[in-house]
Amino acid sequence: MFRASLPSRPEARRLLLGTLLSTVARGLTLPFLFVYLHEVRGLSATTVSFAVGWMGVLTLALAPVGGSLIDRFGARKVLLPGFLIEAVGVGSIALVHEPWHAYLSMTGVALGGAVLWSGMNTVMTSVTSEPERQKTFGLNFTLVNLGIGIGGLLSGVIVDVARPASFELVYVLSGIGNIIPAIILLTMPHIGHRVARAQQEDGAPVPSGGYLTVLRDKPFRRLIALSLVLAICGYAQMEIGFTAYASTVADVSPKVIGAAFACNALTIVSVQLLVLRWLEGRSRALGLAGTGALFAASWAVLGIGGLVPGTVAAAGAVLTCAVIFSLGETMMSPVMPAITNALAKPELRGRYNAMGSMVFGVSGVIGPVSAGPLIGGGHGGWWVALVVGGSLVACVLAVSLRPLLTPAQDGRDLTPVEPELATVKA
Repeated sequence: MFRASLPSRPEARRLLLGTLLSTVARGLTLPFLFVYLHEVRGLSATTVSFAVGWMGVLTLALAPVGGSLIDRFGARKVLLPGFLIEAVGVGSIALVHEPWHAYLSMTGVALGGAVLWSGMNTVMTSVTSEPERQKTFGLNFTLVNLGIGIGGLLSGVIVDVARPASFELVYVLSGIGNIIPAIILLTMPHIGHRVARAQQEDGAPVPSGGYLTVLRDKPFRRLIALSLVLAICGYAQMEIGFTAYASTVADVSPKVIGAAFACNALTIVSVQLLVLRWLEGRSRALGLAGTGALFAASWAVLGIGGLVPGTVAAAGAVLTCAVIFSLGETMMSPVMPAITNALAKPELRGRYNAMGSMVFGVSGVIGPVSAGPLIGGGHGGWWVALVVGGSLVACVLAVSLRPLLTPAQDGRDLTPVEPELATVKA
């Protein structure tokens, strides 16, 4: 199944290798941002939440600019400086001692990271064919979680709340690891350039449009609404909401939280290829409905853990939540970018993918800012109710998306289409 999921072009395979190596470094720090800033550096839960929310605001503001730059100049000219800036931002978190330090570090992470999602999806799409993209995006997500799982296990051994230097070490290592994809991209100078625009009879380029053209796409608007709800009630809650609830309401140790992230990642690695095989030829929209249902179930289980704080049952609920959540991720991760790029015009692909990344910018603001004050203020039950209810709303939106998609866009028609690499020019 792994071999069948690999893209045919060697460039795509090398990009996947870069994903794996860089996410090992990312996994060193992902489970511990809240624990590090709150328990080690002494920043309040609200301060940490708003600092992470500030990063989301910048990501949201910069994502559309990044999409335009990608379409205008090519993804590689935007990605290479983006990787470097993000690396500096992540590494600087090791130096945080005051609230303004946290805001400065989050600014660096946002400045670089705002273009990485849209840029890498654009590059990957250019070196894969339509039928293999869903599998490639799913495999990419598998490698992300394998890397995060490895990194999480390593950092779980290294970090200690009583030794701030242990956290400083993993943040510096994580920053260095973020440069790896840039190095790999530099070894392939022929990919990631601007897509050639079609020409009119007089030789003038056909107007490609801009964000207004993208926003007129009704199926894409529905997809963005669905993505936003799933992101706010899903991914945006993992780093702050899940961690804060597990540590302060369910009262489990940082090692249990680290193990939960590892279980999440290892579950994805174990079942993603099976899910990809199951999804092939089936409705992508209904797959997203399944994601919403699984997210809702995971948060409900976590809420049960909060009713028995500090017990083995609470630890079990935290771990079970992470596993169920991961099953939803295995359905969302290959489907969402596949639909986005199936709807996109090649010359506007940067903008389509940028709007997809803006979803995570919005959720990065709403998720932490809502979770931190609610859980920190002793209203963890309300937080659970909100994320469960929001996940169920996402199910309804996903079902409503299906009639707006063609069979090919919905993944039910797998007619081969050649990659776009031949249309790329320097």
